[in-house]
Parts: sequence; C-alpha cells; structure tokens
Amino acid sequence: MEPGVSIESGSAIRVAVLPVGGPIPPACLRDYAALVARYARVDLASLRPSYSEHQKSPFAHQPWDTGCLRLKFVLGGCVPSPWEDFQSSRKVLAVVGICHLPSSPNLDRVAADFVDAARSYPSALANRCFAFCPTDAQLVEKKRDDIIMFPPSDQQSLELHMLTMIQDLSASLLMEFEKWVLRAESTGTILKTPLDSQSSLGSEEVIKAKKRRLGRAQKIIGDYCLLAGSPADANAHYATAIELARLTGDVFWHAGALEGSVCALVVDRMGESDPVLEDEVKFRYYTIIQLYRRATLQDNAQRVSPVSFELEAALKLARYLCRRQCAKEVSDLLMGAADGAKALIDASDRLILYIEIARLFGTLGYKRKAAFFSRQVAQLYLQQDNAYAAMSAMQVLTMTTTAYHVQSRRTSKRDHSLPKSVVSLFESQWSTIQMVVLREILMSSIRAADPLSSWSAAARLLRSFYPLITPAGQSGLASSLANSADRLPSGTRCADPCLPFIRLHSFPLHPSQREIVKRNPHKKDWWTGVGPSGPFIYTPFTKGGTSGSSKQEVNWIVGEPVQVMVELANPCSFDLVVESIYLSVHSGNFDAFPVSVNLPPNTSKLVLLSGIPTEVGQVSIPGCIVHCFGVITEHLFKEVDCLLLGASQGLVLSDPFRCCGSSKLKSVNFPCIAVVPPLPLLVANVVGGDGSILLYEGEIRDVLITLTNAGTVPVEEANVALSGKNQDSVISIAHSTWKSALPIKPGGEVTFAVTLRAWHLSLTDLEADGSRSPANSRRIAKEGSNPFLDIHYAGPSINSESNIVSLPPGRRLVVPLNICVVQGMRLVRARLLSMELPARFTDAHLRPASSKDHISNDSDVMHNDISLLKIDPYKGSWDLRLLELELFNPTDVVFDVDVSVHLDGTCVEQNFLSEDKAAGSACHKTRIDRDYSARVLIPLEHFKLPVLDTSFFVKENGSDELLGSRAATLAEKNAKAELNAAINSLISKIKVKWHSGRNSSGELNIKDAIQAALQASVMDILLPDPLTFSFRLTKDGNAVKTDSSKEAGDDSGRSADESVLRCKDPISANEMTHMEVQIRNNTKETIQMNLSISCKDVAGENCFDENSATVLWAGKFVICIIMTFSFLPSYFLIFSEISNESQSRKNIIVHYKFTKDHNNLHLN
Repeated sequence: MEPGVSIESGSAIRVAVLPVGGPIPPACLRDYAALVARYARVDLASLRPSYSEHQKSPFAHQPWDTGCLRLKFVLGGCVPSPWEDFQSSRKVLAVVGICHLPSSPNLDRVAADFVDAARSYPSALANRCFAFCPTDAQLVEKKRDDIIMFPPSDQQSLELHMLTMIQDLSASLLMEFEKWVLRAESTGTILKTPLDSQSSLGSEEVIKAKKRRLGRAQKIIGDYCLLAGSPADANAHYATAIELARLTGDVFWHAGALEGSVCALVVDRMGESDPVLEDEVKFRYYTIIQLYRRATLQDNAQRVSPVSFELEAALKLARYLCRRQCAKEVSDLLMGAADGAKALIDASDRLILYIEIARLFGTLGYKRKAAFFSRQVAQLYLQQDNAYAAMSAMQVLTMTTTAYHVQSRRTSKRDHSLPKSVVSLFESQWSTIQMVVLREILMSSIRAADPLSSWSAAARLLRSFYPLITPAGQSGLASSLANSADRLPSGTRCADPCLPFIRLHSFPLHPSQREIVKRNPHKKDWWTGVGPSGPFIYTPFTKGGTSGSSKQEVNWIVGEPVQVMVELANPCSFDLVVESIYLSVHSGNFDAFPVSVNLPPNTSKLVLLSGIPTEVGQVSIPGCIVHCFGVITEHLFKEVDCLLLGASQGLVLSDPFRCCGSSKLKSVNFPCIAVVPPLPLLVANVVGGDGSILLYEGEIRDVLITLTNAGTVPVEEANVALSGKNQDSVISIAHSTWKSALPIKPGGEVTFAVTLRAWHLSLTDLEADGSRSPANSRRIAKEGSNPFLDIHYAGPSINSESNIVSLPPGRRLVVPLNICVVQGMRLVRARLLSMELPARFTDAHLRPASSKDHISNDSDVMHNDISLLKIDPYKGSWDLRLLELELFNPTDVVFDVDVSVHLDGTCVEQNFLSEDKAAGSACHKTRIDRDYSARVLIPLEHFKLPVLDTSFFVKENGSDELLGSRAATLAEKNAKAELNAAINSLISKIKVKWHSGRNSSGELNIKDAIQAALQASVMDILLPDPLTFSFRLTKDGNAVKTDSSKEAGDDSGRSADESVLRCKDPISANEMTHMEVQIRNNTKETIQMNLSISCKDVAGENCFDENSATVLWAGKFVICIIMTFSFLPSYFLIFSEISNESQSRKNIIVHYKFTKDHNNLHLN
C-alpha cells in the first residue's frame, strides 16, 4: 500500500528527487526540494516550445489547450514496487538530482554520482541533474549536458529558471510516453504481477494467458495515456481492456482497468460538481471493490494477497466522498477497511492503512476515531525496536493528545479569549484513556531519547491524574522527571507545568504601599473628598455600585516593592522541593524576586511573592515561573481557576487544595495594575515606640511623631487632618512645625507634636475592665475607637517632552493614634451641702446677687448693700453652697488634685490665697494615694431661675383650656432650657485637675457627676423659696425702715443706714446687739406661718436652755413683727435684741410653716 492515494493518483507521474554529490545542508536541501516541488502541475500548452513530434502521436485526443501533466516528486526516491506493471503510476518515470556545488566542487564526481543514483530506477524515462550555487570557475568551465547549473540569483530568477527546466523535463517525458505507447501497440509487451503463477503452464492456460496479455496491454496503454494528460484516449483503451478482461476472466486486471477508467473520468471532468458523476464514481468503485475481493478469494493460495488493492480502493472512494454530507458512507468505508487490516500480511501496509483511516476521520471531524486509529499506528511503530520508530510513535501520539484533552500547552492553539464551556475543558470520564496515552508518549519519548518530551509527558501525567496513581507510581514519575532533567541542559524551559498547584490568594497591603490619590489640577485642596474615613483602602460598608465584570484597579509605584500572595499545594505522597518561584511578567517592566519552598506530602502553603516595578505602564502577571524537577515552567492562575471550577462541578477528579486541607477560597481575579512614576514615601514613627499610648482618663500628653521621606522624590506639599472616632481627643497639632520643613528631601525627616487628651470611659468599658492595675487592664484601644492622622502629600510636577506639565498622583498616609485609655482617678459621688451659719468670706462672695432673682426694687437695694448678708434659715448662706466631690484612686500611682472655680475670669482659690495665708491652707493640692479616697469641697455660687408663675399669666389672659395647656407647655420648656443652661454654665466654671509623676497630668470629667448632684435639687432650683429671710445687725437698736417703693439704684437708702454694722465688725460681749430680720413672701398668695427663734451653739445645743446650755446667755429678747397681708409680695419685719455675754459663736435658726389660709396668722 501507498500513503496518500486518491482516485487521481493514477494520473500522476512519479519523479524521484535525489541529493547527489557531497553533503547538502538540511536548510538548503529543503529550499531546493521546495523549489522543485512548486511545479507539480505543468500545462500542456507550455510544452510546445520543447516538444517535437517525430511521428504521429498516439494521443489523438490530447487536450493541448486545457490539459496538463501532473508530477509527483518523491524526495529521496522510493523502493521499486512489484506492482509497477499493474499500475504505471507506481513507476519512477523520471529522476531529478540536486547538487549543492559549494559542497561538491568536482563536477565530474557529481555527474558520476548522479548516474549511479539513476541506475537504481530502470523504469525512468528522463533524468536531470540540477546544480545550485556554482562558483565563477565552475561557470566558465566547458558546458556539460548532464548537469544544469543554477547560478546564484534572486528568488524570482531561480523560480523562472526552474520552471523552464521542469517544462523541458515534462516535454521529454511526453515524447517518451508516445514512443512507449507506439512500441507497445506494435510489438506488445509482457506484463506480470506477483499474482501470476511461477509454475509451468498447461496448453489451456497458455492460450488464456495470451488472451489476457492483450487486455493487460490495453490497460497499461491507457495508464500511459492518462499520465500523458489525455484522459479521452485513456478511457478508450480502458474500455477495451475491460471487455478483454471480462472475456478472459482476468478479474484482478478487470478491476484495475475499471479503476483506471474512473480516474480518466474524474480527471477529464476535474473541478465539476455533478451528482450524476458522483453516483457513477460510487457505482464503479463499489464494483471495483467487489472485483478486488473476488480476485483475493481466487488467489487465496498465492503467497501475495491483493487485499491491499481492495483496501486502497475503499480509501480512494472514501477520500473522494470525504465531506459532512457523506459522513455516514465514508465512515462505513473506513471501518470496513479497518476490518480488512487483519488480512494484511505486511506490517507496513497495516501502518499505512491506519494512517490513512486516521487522516480521513480527522478530515471528517471525527476526532475520537482519528485518535483511536492514530494510537493503532503508534502501537505498530512501538513494535519496531529502533529510535526512529519510537520517534514516529511519539509524534503520532502527540497528534492524538488534542482529541483526548491532554495536549501540551506548546502545541495547543486554543484561544483563551473565547469563552468555552467547562465540559469542553475537562473530560474526566476519559481519565483511563488519557493516562494510557500519556504513558505511551512517555515510553516512546524515553525510547526515542527525547528527554524534554518525556519530562513533559510525565509532568502532565502526574499533574492531571495524581488521584488515580498509587504512591509508588507517583514516586516513579518523580524519578522519571528527575532523570529526564539530568539529560537536559541547565535552565531548560518546558511549556507544560508539573507540581505544585498554584492559585492566586490575595494582594496584601505591603508596608511601603499606600493609597494613591489622583490629583485634580483644577482643585487646590486635591485631598478633600478623595479618601475613606478610616485607615483601610477597602471597607465592606461602602456602597457597591460597580459591576462584577469590572476589574479592580491597582496602582504600583516605580522602585517600590510590592507583594502578591499565592497558595501552593502538593497533593502527592513525596516531598516537593521548589527550587525557585517568582511572578511571571510578560510586560517586561517588573523585576520579580525568586524564593524557594519545601512542600511536605499532601500539604499546602501560603507564599508571599514580591518584586519591584521598573517602568511606567501596565503590568501583566498571568501566573508564576517555577523551577522544579530541574526544569523551568510557567503556572497560569487561569488554568488553576478552571481546574477548581471543574472540580466544583464534578468534571475533574479532585481539588488539589481541598486534598491538602486548604479551605475553600473564592476565585480572585488579577486586577488591572498600572505603574505610576516614582512618588515620595513618608514613613511615620511615634517617638517612644509604636505601641499603644497608655493614658488615664482625662490625661493630657504631647506625642511626638516623626515623618521620614523614604522615597526618591521630595515632598513638596502636604496636609494633615483628623479622621476616625474620638477626634476631640486631639487638642492640637503643630502644623507650623511640619509646614516649615517642606520640602522634605529624600532621606529627610520632620518631628512635630500632637497634644492628646484621653476621653472618658463609658460604663460598658468600665464594667468590662476587670483589673485595677494598668499593666493588667484591658487595653481599650480597639479598632475604630481611635483617631487617625490623615496625611496627604505629593511630590513635584513632571514636565513631559511636549512641555506639558503633568501632576503625578499624591499619596495618603494614615497614622493611627493608638490611645489605650485606662481608668484613673474615680469620682465616687458628688453632692450639694448647705451651710448652717455664715462663714468668713471675702468681698468676692459678698457681691450682689444674680439678676435672675428679679426681686422688687427694695430687695435690690438691700442686695446692693454689701453689709446685708442673706441667710436661709434651713440652707445656710444665700450666696454660697458647697459641692462635695468624693474621689477614689484605684491605680498604682499617686494623684495630686487641684480644684479651681473660675468666676468671671478669676479663680476663687487664687483670691483665697491672696487675701489670707491662713485660709490658703485649705486650697493646697490634695494628694490621693493608691486605694484611698478623699473629699474635696468646692464653694459654689447659689443661682436661681427667675420667678415666673405661668398659671398667673394663663388665668389673666383667658380661660381657654387649650390655650392654657399650650402656654404651660411652653413655660415648662423654657424653664427646662434655662435650667440646663444654668447647669452647663456652672460646670464650665469648675476645673478638677490632677498630676501624677513628672509628665502625667490631666483633668477629671465631672460633668455627669455634677448633673446627678443637681438633679436632687431640681425643684429647689426651678422654684424659689416661698419665704426669704434676711438678717443684719445694728448698733443702736433702731430698726431701719425700708421703703419698698425705693428704686434699686437710689443711693439715699444706703447713706441713711449708716448705723448698720458691717460684717467685718465684731460683736462685743456683754453688749446689746440689735439684729434685723426681714422676711419676704415670694409667692402670690397669703402665707400663714408659725415663727420661732432659737439659738444654737457650734455643738448644736440650744443656747436658750440654761440647764443644758453650753454657752451662757444674758440679756433680753425682743421680737417685733410687722405684718402686711396682700396677694402681692410683702415684707414681714421682725426686730429682736440679743445679748451675747460670751465669745462663743451662735447660729440663729428660724423654723416656719405656712398654709394657704390667709384669714389668720399665728406667730409663736
């Protein structure tokens, strides 16, 4: 059998192309052979100049205008076939020699070699020897007829020269065909095939042989007519041969003549698409196949079987019908031919048959059947014990890998940009066949001594089918990989990756990578509104408005290291040593840093791969470069993602990462990475360490922050702002310090101060903090509770070649102020205390009462009189109250507490100290040791809200209940607002500061405590006392009569009362001292009251009872009561005389009670 046969093969003239002379370089031999094979079709019209008709041509119907000669060039020649007499197209009818004259300078030697080579083909009718690239000396030699020179020239001249020589060769062949046909018609010829019996023939058989000879001669003449390009003449001779063969019973030659007639029919109507012609061809060829089969049965006893012609006929018809419309018929023909392969004796015939069947199935698109028969071809090759056969088997098996989806990445031409189904990517149900194919490729490549192919096959086998391979088999494949790598040069690359499996894990934020901020040239404050509120680039609470198909954009900076985290998995049973792994970069603007990894059996590991961008532009990193098992391979992230997708849908055998115990990871797409020009890089350090700043509640401390420019570009502009929570804990930032340091050159640094004040811990934080020691206390520095310094900075602008100024992006640096607030001095409670007697106070405490009292003008006169001290019988001093603060120290340090009350820009304690040194002792710092408490008394100004009886105005304005309810609600709101304003005003004036050690200081938050203390006196604050008592002493016992009609600003009242004692004047013993008591009704109703006056000493005993008195009493007590009944506010004046015979201090207390009965007044 012959490969590549078709119906038209009978019209092709076989020409042997032989290299002669010295050795020809392979590249030159390929070029020369291609130049010759370019002219396989020669038109008959072009042969006119070279053709000479010596006698009348036997080709009466030669189509000179449309016909052609078909040449089939066989490089290297071929072995003469025993079936040359049966089919003339099998003969080598011409020999062409190719010589490379630079390698063969001796032309005589070249001519002799060509003659010797042509002698091997006795059937050749024409010979030519083409000599290429002759030297000048060879050109000037005597012209030789046996060697045709091709001087060095351009390609077009060589092609024209070669065309001329091929036309000359074709003309010679045509003339030789005419001679042979004329000779065969006149004298006849003896034609034999291997089927003809070699034994002596009987008389009957001799007669039959003579009759067959005539029919066979007509068949051969038809073959030569067909080779000469005259299908009409050939068809006439074939018709005669068919009739003679039928009459003589020459079945085999009958089939050959009929096959020749079909060839003449097809060649004569070449290029026509005629269904009638196709049906005729099919009918005749099925007849031919039956005739060949009959001939095989008749000659079954012969040593040589003609079954190969039957199979060739089936292949020819299948190739003629090979298209989708006739796929069923072609498939039946091919499968029938495959069944007939068992009858072939020669293994080479079976090899050619399987090759042709595989090719035809591949042309139909039946990839699986083509791959099956290709494997049959490989098996036949592997049965031969030589390296060339093994190499051929490896090449054939390589062609089948595409059908079985185990092809090498090097030969795969799949377009990854086109979407493909997962089923088309993975065919797990073929796992057994795939393993067999790869094992066969591995065996053939080892026998062919191709270490790279064997390494590739072993890598694909181990990577794709490790779950189906035993541990011993896995170790064997690892040894095969190592052995193949030992025979490869160092640094060899292979397109097919082996182990480990690598997938993209994440993009960790490198310490040198900060958020890049695009600068708006039309916006001076380009940093406003561009960054998130926290320190993280991504926050899950941001509004999602981007589609899932859009890729994330990442900016890298030239010269700054970046990191990509990948996960490696070794699902096999042996230790895997990865000599180096680094990121694969196709863009050429990235330098990757290799690392080595050791992976134990069935384990996975996260690895950080780093590198430095080198140029501005886009970065493409599709995978990693791995040096493992002695060979360098590229692992693509996309392939592993497809593998994991197939595993999730059950289309592949196993998930290598799940086998190694790794958790399921969502697929990470490699983002669009843009490399920007070099930018400045600020690195922030907190002086004293980057740990948490331990602060007690209310502590104020300066923290020094150092900014260092670690980049290669200076910082020319910057902005420092606050973000995060508890921003009010940052009191101040030294902006002038860092602004004066601009520009910050590379390597330069600047240090500035940030003043912090610890915030007040909530009750939840205090309950969660179980320890009193700051060393053991829970660090309340959780994420999101601390403030941050947002530092936006940028470098200089860049001038491009076109003189266009471009602004490179800026950067954002987030400096967390890690404040750990621990509980310091604790405020246990606060309460308001009343004074039982007027103490010794300065003029600052005796200043006029607040204008909020809105009392009558007579009262204002007395208030303006500094000698009048208003005493509340139950509550002590009208102008003063004491706020008691109980403090507790639960820490390990000692606190010094300072209390100050700021009144109208002055400090009460400072006034105390300036007036009397003795009194200053009460204002010294209060020291509180560990686990100790202390009480601090703070003198407060007693304040009142104005007297507003809303019910009075409602009754006066109308009786509408709706209007009254609205007015009451409005009045209540106003009262509450004034109360809150008064409380806040009081709180703002009280400062409790503490010091601990040398540098620790702060302020205690007492706002909540004071508010809680004042809540107990809300009603007392909202409503003034119903009765107000005022006391003053006189010298002569004459009461001072006050006129309620006096204006508050009238000075006459003050000058008329010159006999009134000042508070600084002493009360002499044994003297009668007059005390004036003034009682005011603050309500709008008449009050009934019982009044009693008693005197108590400092011990609280009654001074009037002589039996139990601790202070002697002498003199007389006179009470004068002046009463006025009115619904308007009125005054009750009570005058009494007290004789004090001792130096003891006495306190006069007035007890009273009242009712709304205004008809009687009872006084005791």
